[in-house]
Amino acid sequence: MTNCEWSQLLFLCILTSTPLFLNNINVAFATDPFVEQEKDRIVSALPDHPDPTSKPLLLWFNGGPGCSSIAYGEAEEIGPFRINTDGKTLYLNPYSWNQVANILYIDSPVGTGFSYSNNPSDILNNGDKRTADENLIFLLKWFTRFPQYKKSDFFISGESYAGHYVSQLSQLIVKYNSATKQDSINFKGYMVGNALLDDFHDQLGMFQFMWSSGMISDRTFKLLNLLCDFQPVEHPSKSCDKMWDIAFDELGNIDPYSIFTATCHTNDNQRVKRKHSAGRLRSVYDPCTEKHSSIYFNQPEVQRILHVDPNHKPEKWQTCSDVVFTNWKDSARTVLDIYRELIPTGLRVWIFSGNTDAIIPITSTRYSINALKLPTVSPWRAWYDDGEVGGWTQEYTGLTFVTVRGAGHEVPLHRPKLALTLFKSFLAGTSMPTLEPLTLAASY
Repeated sequence: MTNCEWSQLLFLCILTSTPLFLNNINVAFATDPFVEQEKDRIVSALPDHPDPTSKPLLLWFNGGPGCSSIAYGEAEEIGPFRINTDGKTLYLNPYSWNQVANILYIDSPVGTGFSYSNNPSDILNNGDKRTADENLIFLLKWFTRFPQYKKSDFFISGESYAGHYVSQLSQLIVKYNSATKQDSINFKGYMVGNALLDDFHDQLGMFQFMWSSGMISDRTFKLLNLLCDFQPVEHPSKSCDKMWDIAFDELGNIDPYSIFTATCHTNDNQRVKRKHSAGRLRSVYDPCTEKHSSIYFNQPEVQRILHVDPNHKPEKWQTCSDVVFTNWKDSARTVLDIYRELIPTGLRVWIFSGNTDAIIPITSTRYSINALKLPTVSPWRAWYDDGEVGGWTQEYTGLTFVTVRGAGHEVPLHRPKLALTLFKSFLAGTSMPTLEPLTLAASY
C-alpha cells in the first residue's frame, strides 16, 4: 500500500465460533488502515444496518492525549461488544450507540493505539493544532472513499481530552464548509463528556470537588490553588506537579475517575498516572476493564482481524501511549473561545458530565459553562429514565448541559443505559425526558 492511498475497507459479518467473538451474532464490523503522508491509522466503523446511510454518522474520540478510541470508546463504552474478564471473549452491550447511529472511531493522533508513522519523529511532535488538521484531512478522505455517507447527518463526540479534539475539529469543519460550498460536510453538531474545556476552570473545579468531597486536606487544597493557578494542565510546574502527587497520595487507593466504585489493584498506577485520559459495567461494575483490553488487543488473531500491519505493530499494544502524552507540543489553555464562535452558527452543542468523576468533575464543567454567560432557556431540573432520576439538565441559548447520576469519567461505561438515553435525545435535538405522570389503577 503506497502513501496517500486507502486500503480496501472490509465489512466482516461475524458468524463465528472463534473465542474472539460471540457465537451466532450478526454484526457489521469494519476496520481500515488509513494511510496519509506516510502515516497509518487504525479506523473502525460500526454501521447501523440494514440501511446504514439512512442513519446519522457519529465520529468518536477518546482523550489522553494518546488514548485509543477503539480500546475505550468502542470496547469499553459505546460499541456493540464488551470484553469478558478472560480478555479473550466478548459479550453483547445492550446499550450500544450503533443501534441508533453509524459510529466511526479513530486512533488519533499518530502513535495512539495501532496508529503509526514511517517517520518516528512524528510521534514526538503531536499537538492540538496538528491533530485537528490531520483529523480534518482524514475525514475528507473518508467521505471521498465512502460517498454514500456524505448526506448523512454528521456529529462528533468524545470525552476527556477529546474536549479539545472535538471542538477544534468542529471549528475546522465549519471553516471548511464556509470556503467549500459544493463539497461540504453535512455537519450538525457535537457533544463532549467530562471534557477538558478550560485550564483555569478545570483545575479550580477539580480542587473544589476533591476538597468538598473530603478527599484532600485543607492545606493541600490551599496549596493547589496557590501553586497551580492558571498553569497549563498538561505541563504543570514542578511545584504544582509535586502538589498533585501529594493530593493523589491523600486520595488513597480509590479510582479518581469514579470515586465510589471499586479499584483494580493491578492497574492503579497507570490510572493515577493518566491524569486526563479516559476509566471502566455489566450488571456488576468491573474495575479491571483496561486490563482485559490489554490482553484482548495484544492477541495476534485480534490484530489480524483489525488489519494491523505486522511490520509496524508495537512490541506491546497499550491503551494509552506515554510517548504521545509526554511529548505533546501544544495544548490550548481554553477552547471556550471556540464555543463562543460556533454556538451562533446554529450547531447542536451539548456537554454532559458524570457526577462521580474527580478528574474533570462536574464542578469544572459548570464553571466553564458559566464563563460563557449564555442566557438560560430552560432552568435546572431533573431528567428521568424509567421513572428514576437519571441526572440533571439545564438548557441555554445554543447549548444543553446534562449530568448523569452515578457516572464517572466514562459515562457510557458506568451508566450505559442512561448514556444511550442521552445520546438519543442529542441526536433528536430534544430535551432530556421528564417524569411521566403515573396512571393509578383503581384499587377496588
